[in-house]
Parts: sequence; C-alpha cells; structure tokens
Amino acid sequence: MSLTGSQQKIFLRLLAALRPNWHTDTNLPAGISELFAANRAFGSRDRRLYRELIFTTLRFLPWIEPLLDTDPDRAAKAVAWLAADLPATRAYRAALCGDWPVCPAAVSAKASHLGASPDVLLPAWLTRHCPESAVVPNLDALHTRAPLWLRLQTKDAARVIAEFSAKQWPTRRSAILPGALEVLAEADVTKSDAWTQGLIEVQDLGSQLILESAGIAPGGRWLDACAGAGGKTLQLVALLGPKGHVDAHDVRASALRELEIRATRARATTITVLPTLPATANYDGVLVDAPCSGTGTWRRAPHLKWTTSAGQVSTAAEKQVALLTQFSDLVRPGGRLIYATCSLSRLENEDVVTAFLAARAEFKSEAAARPFEATPRSVGLAILPAAHNTDGFYVASLRRT
Repeated sequence: MSLTGSQQKIFLRLLAALRPNWHTDTNLPAGISELFAANRAFGSRDRRLYRELIFTTLRFLPWIEPLLDTDPDRAAKAVAWLAADLPATRAYRAALCGDWPVCPAAVSAKASHLGASPDVLLPAWLTRHCPESAVVPNLDALHTRAPLWLRLQTKDAARVIAEFSAKQWPTRRSAILPGALEVLAEADVTKSDAWTQGLIEVQDLGSQLILESAGIAPGGRWLDACAGAGGKTLQLVALLGPKGHVDAHDVRASALRELEIRATRARATTITVLPTLPATANYDGVLVDAPCSGTGTWRRAPHLKWTTSAGQVSTAAEKQVALLTQFSDLVRPGGRLIYATCSLSRLENEDVVTAFLAARAEFKSEAAARPFEATPRSVGLAILPAAHNTDGFYVASLRRT
C-alpha cells in the first residue's frame, strides 16, 4: 500500500473512533489528543496532518458524514480537498485530490463542486440569532482555519519580528491595531525567546478589540470579574499603565493559577488574584467577560457547532444576566461596566444587556470610543469574523450614572 493509501486508511479509522461522540462531546479535542497518544507511531508531522483532516471534517460535517456511509474513499478525498494547504498536508492532498481543481475560498463554490448545500453548515438556530453568520463574507470566514494572533507586550516589535523571521515564521502587523501581530505560518510560539521573556501573549485580534474599543483611560482600579486564564486581564493592566490596578477573579482555581503564571512571565505586578470577591467594593471599572456558548470560536472549535443547542444558549443568557447584575453592584457611581462574550448569538449579547438596562436604570449605554468597523447592534458592537479575520465577539460599554 502507498504512503497516501496508508494515511487515508489511518484517517478513516480515526474518524470511526470519534464518530460516536462528535454530536455530543463538548470536549472532543481531548479525545483527539488521547487517540494520538494511543498511536505511539505518530510523529509530530503525522499529528499535524490528522489533526487538520479531523478538524476539517468537523468544520464541514454535514457534507462529509453522509459520504462516510456511502463512499468513504470520496469522503476522504473531499476532506483532503477542503483541508488547508499546509506543509503537513501538502503531499497528501496532492496525491489524493490532485486531479480536482484548486479548492476555492468561497463556501458556495466548494458546495457546488461537491454537490452539497452551504445552508447546512451552520445550525438553523444560529442563523436566526445572527443572520450575518450565514452570508458572505462571514460564512466563508467561519469555515477557514482561525489565524494565530499575538498581542505585543513590548514596544520593541522589531525584536519579536526579527526572532520569528529567523525561525521562518512570517508575520504581519494589524493595520488597525499595531500592537497585534499575526503569525502567518504554523508555529509554536511558546518555543521562542519572545514568549519566555513575556514579550508576547497569544490573544485573538477580535479579543484585543473588546477593550481597545472601550477606550480605557490610564489609572484607576478595575475588576476583571470572569478573568479565566487572564488574557484580557494582562491587556487591561497594560492599558491602565503603572498607576492602575486590576483585581482578577474567577470561580475556577486552575484558571487563576494559569493567570498567575502568565502574569509572572509578563512581569505584571499590578494584579491581585481574588479567589473570592469582597462583599462590597467601589471599582472604577468592572469587566464581565461572561462565560458563553462560544459560537464566536467555531473557527478554531468546529466541534461545538454540533454539540451546542439553542436551549443551551438560552440557559447561558439567563446566567449572563445574573452575572452582569451581580458584578454591576461593585461599580462606583460614575464608573464603567464592560460586558463581553465570544458569542455570535444576540440572545447572549444585546438581549442580555437590554434586559439588564431595563432593570437597572442607573446604568446607561455608551458609544464605543473606537468602533473598529464592528457591526452596531441595538446596544453594543458585534465583532464579526470577516471584518478583520478574527473570532467572533460582542462588547457593550455601560456607565453608572
């Protein structure tokens, strides 16, 4: 059997192992990693190949799943054709589907070649919650690999770019946010001096635009109420400058431990980690980056398309209103409250903020200081994937009168 034939056979065997769970397992990437670990013969290049093929399958699952039952060889060929052209996939793709035309960027053109429908690539409920997600250019963006964006934590960008260039990792700086750097190659940036020395953090450009759009003034005491592992916490520290301070809170102890590691690497000394919140506080600003469905992250987590339901989104929205209400009490009069999600659904975004404002008349919506060509909602902004090649996000800036 040829190398390509062997790789195709292994790929289809991996899909068969994953298939019973890919409509139910929200932690499917962990299962993929376990499969790779169980196949000790896989080298790093093998893992990169099969990971890309598996994630492509999940991205286009309604097209591929029926073929697995009727024509597995064509299913494998379709996946290879749809997969990104990477060093790890190039030879496999050329051998398996070299007789097909170059895969086009547009989802509609892909669908036409395969005799499939682009309408089935997103759950119908998301189309209702965010109509823009189902039309060009966002539909196309949602079905490509997510880019690797970094946030520079140094003014010496040339130093980072030079190191990456020496490693043959081409980069480009964002046209709208010079402190954001896109890496244009597969790269493990954690194996760089820039990472070790705290000069960079991995943070999607869309995520960076949340706080940048709000116009955070230097100084002041802020709370990052749902800090997680601290990506936005560190960005907030940088925006506040040496005279500012951030208290970081999260209910997950493991996330706060990761935050402390990242803060140490970044030499960020104006952060206090709070495992529990004070009963009362008087913050100049509170950031509520609320836990959500993650529909905005489907480029990098396509399995979530098939494990997330409209009912789960509604349940999440109820919790988000409760969190926003809880943390709003910690904002001083005249202070700011910023609400954000990585969701595309209006139920988790403008509907949450609208419900909160209806109940809390002392808070008023503010226009974005820098809208960055984001899409205005009835309140707040939607950062859609195609606007700047990012994940999807939402942000609303409120002030306590």
